Amino acid sequence: MTTSVTSLSGTLQLPVMERFYTIQGEGYHQGRAAYFIRLGGCDVGCHWCDVKDSWDASRHPLLSVNNLARDAAENPGRIAVITGGEPLMHDLDALTEALHQEGFHTHIETSGSSPLSGHWDWITLSPKKFKAPLPEICTLANELKVVIFNKSDFAWAEKYAALANAHCKLYLQPEWDKAAEVTPLIIDYIKANPQWQLSLQIHKYIHVP
Repeated sequence: MTTSVTSLSGTLQLPVMERFYTIQGEGYHQGRAAYFIRLGGCDVGCHWCDVKDSWDASRHPLLSVNNLARDAAENPGRIAVITGGEPLMHDLDALTEALHQEGFHTHIETSGSSPLSGHWDWITLSPKKFKAPLPEICTLANELKVVIFNKSDFAWAEKYAALANAHCKLYLQPEWDKAAEVTPLIIDYIKANPQWQLSLQIHKYIHVP
């Protein structure tokens, strides 16, 4: 596993691009209050990524996991979402332990392309063609969220739905810049394949982080 976690006086640190308290804008937990921790570092490289500033972990300050958890706990919500970048490039055991000690439910948003670390209450798997997910993460996902950029992505979505567990929630989400074009295709697909649901990035529509 590639990791930017370092140890200073026994305190683990991670590169953090940003952290903020908002509502979850996507997927099963849409609309719920959540504290987001966006880690730096990504080796997936989606060309349509809307947080490319996260890719280079060295550009972002190292913060201790204990301070991250304490700062998160200053807010009343008790969902913590770890995202990126690709958060599983880092060892997340200590971060999830610190968040659990503060009473959080720990959620992760990942492409699944790196080995799983951390202890999670909810795993959102968003597989990417640029670096495919590991099979073991597919079976553990609570939620499969596939970004639809063109028609071929529906077959990609079905490939990973077949690898998911029977209780995994299935979502199709339009790529933001092509939403006007692909959303009608997604709606028609869901009508024909009702095991899927629509995920929209509502935080972008209501202009919150």
